[in-house]
Amino acid sequence: MPPDAREGAADEFGVYIHVPFCAHRCDYCAFATWSDKFDLAEPYIDACVTDIGRARTAGLLRQATTAYVGGGTPSLLPPELLTRLLDAIDRAPGAEVTVEVNPESTTRALLRAAQSAGATRVSLGVQSLVPHVLADLGRTHRPGSVRRAVATVGEVGFASFNVDVVYGSVAESDADLVTTLTGLLALEPSPPHVSAYALTVEPGTPLARDLRRRPDDDVEAERYELVDETLEAAGLSWYEISNWARPGHECRHNLACWRGADYLGFGSAAHSHLKGRRFRNVGSPERYIARIRHGVSAVVASERLDDGARELESLQLALRTRDGVAEAALPADPALEDLVARYAGRAVLTRRGRLLANEVAIRLRSPATAGAGPTSDRRTRSRTCYRRMT
Repeated sequence: MPPDAREGAADEFGVYIHVPFCAHRCDYCAFATWSDKFDLAEPYIDACVTDIGRARTAGLLRQATTAYVGGGTPSLLPPELLTRLLDAIDRAPGAEVTVEVNPESTTRALLRAAQSAGATRVSLGVQSLVPHVLADLGRTHRPGSVRRAVATVGEVGFASFNVDVVYGSVAESDADLVTTLTGLLALEPSPPHVSAYALTVEPGTPLARDLRRRPDDDVEAERYELVDETLEAAGLSWYEISNWARPGHECRHNLACWRGADYLGFGSAAHSHLKGRRFRNVGSPERYIARIRHGVSAVVASERLDDGARELESLQLALRTRDGVAEAALPADPALEDLVARYAGRAVLTRRGRLLANEVAIRLRSPATAGAGPTSDRRTRSRTCYRRMT
């Protein structure tokens, strides 16, 4: 993480736009996405653009230093709709603008349209390069489509892009994960950023309904170590528990989140954070469209964190990063000996500490909570930073 990673959050402002359409819903997915509502794409984009305009008029929307279009599958949108969405965002000079894409729907026309509209970065959902692992995850693309998509990203001229990996499927072996990682690193161009997430069982998903497919925690821990070793050896350094990058290719949008910057979310189920107030939009695209058409706020729930809770959450997010937290935030404790490295006044998670981050987080102390006893489990497990600001 850059040396100034703890500074400048007040100068950062993010915009997240949720595109809830997918061609197929993966077996592990619990995001607000639908595979049967693409007929709503045009009115949905109209609603997002209107909502953005109202936020601007209300003085809530500043020039974005980062923007992220996620989903769902934004690459399913026709180029003209994606362009319209990106054009609606007021951006500061040099802003980072990321668009999520899936391998099978990545086209040269789409990427060129996105780039012309200001996109600077692409995030490609790969998950695996092994066919039987993809099948177990409920993914529909094939390894060849990943190679073609990455080549297209390079041809269009994106200087930075990310690939997502999901590890821990019961169908996956250590050798399968190595095949995925080495295969990705050998692509041309080679990804300068990799996000790797442990497969998580979310309630209500096909994965959750089949006990035989649930991942093993110990296996996932071993796989994490394998990911870390492989990527570090290839020159991609960890800068957050699930993210590795070459210098200068860290995701600025996520960094802003981990620094506690403000951001506004647009679209169904999108989350926002403004000065300690968190709020989220109505979940379905139909209800989002209807509310915006009738001039009604899309926000359906909100909470305000007090100063102590906000500071503690900031520490929890910072702990996940390579920069860590001030050493004073983690009192000396023999239980932390091999979980935390201390140097230059900072406390940073070791590789083993990253595997047990929640165990370390319950020992965090901010000035506002010092002496108050152990951090409650509710706060420890409260909203942490998702891979994008949803």
